[in-house]
Amino acid sequence: MVSQVSTQLVLAANAGPELPSIDDFLPDPILFQGTPFAINRIILIRIVATIVLLLVMCITAKRAKLVPGRWQGMIETLLDFVRDNIVYQVMGEERGRRYVPMITTLFFTIFVFNLCGVIPGMNMAATATVTMPLVFALWTFVQYWIAACREKGFLHYLRGELMPPGVPLPIDIILGPINLLEVLIIRPFSLTVRLFANMIAGHLLVATCLAFTQFYLIEASNWAIKPVGVLWLLGGFAFVCFEMFVAGLQAYVFAILSTVYINQSYPEVE
Repeated sequence: MVSQVSTQLVLAANAGPELPSIDDFLPDPILFQGTPFAINRIILIRIVATIVLLLVMCITAKRAKLVPGRWQGMIETLLDFVRDNIVYQVMGEERGRRYVPMITTLFFTIFVFNLCGVIPGMNMAATATVTMPLVFALWTFVQYWIAACREKGFLHYLRGELMPPGVPLPIDIILGPINLLEVLIIRPFSLTVRLFANMIAGHLLVATCLAFTQFYLIEASNWAIKPVGVLWLLGGFAFVCFEMFVAGLQAYVFAILSTVYINQSYPEVE
């Protein structure tokens, strides 16, 4: 009996399920093909997610009451969390008030876009390609350069970054190019790669588990190997829960790093 099950598992493995690939992140256009406005599946997910987020926020704001209900209370808790535990905690209230709308927008948009990867019918995080994470990172990049030029002046800020006070000149010669790369490339690059790489990895893990679940639990004709499919299903469920956690975690990490980078552009942080 054991040998028969082993044989069935080997035959099933040779046949193989349809596993996810990198092509999943480069889908063909489904609307306006052949035009500069071509829309593929991921772009459509972004549009739908953005519309839903705006509708939810607008309806919640319009129906806000002095004594909040459960839904309003949850939204206000998240808003307070971003304001108090991210922006004000890093920048202080006086300075951070300017950046609360930006960081809140980043947090909620990234969180919702990430959650699209576990929503049935979407099944793909809207941040799973480099485009949107790069847009968010460039927004942060522009904001900390604007803050630096406004608070310190362009040349003074650049000199402070390339030649930190108290550092010997020979060390400055070595650190200068490294610090310039950090300010111009490494910061936005790290924000971009950290976000979309985590979303790609999460999609591949969940999709792989579900592919093996379908293969062993649904497509397999031998009932002896169907328990293998149950194990893959449980693994898929665990990864879906983990992906939901990662969706919030990555939104938090992106928001707090953006706040830190902007705060470093101010004179007190040198």
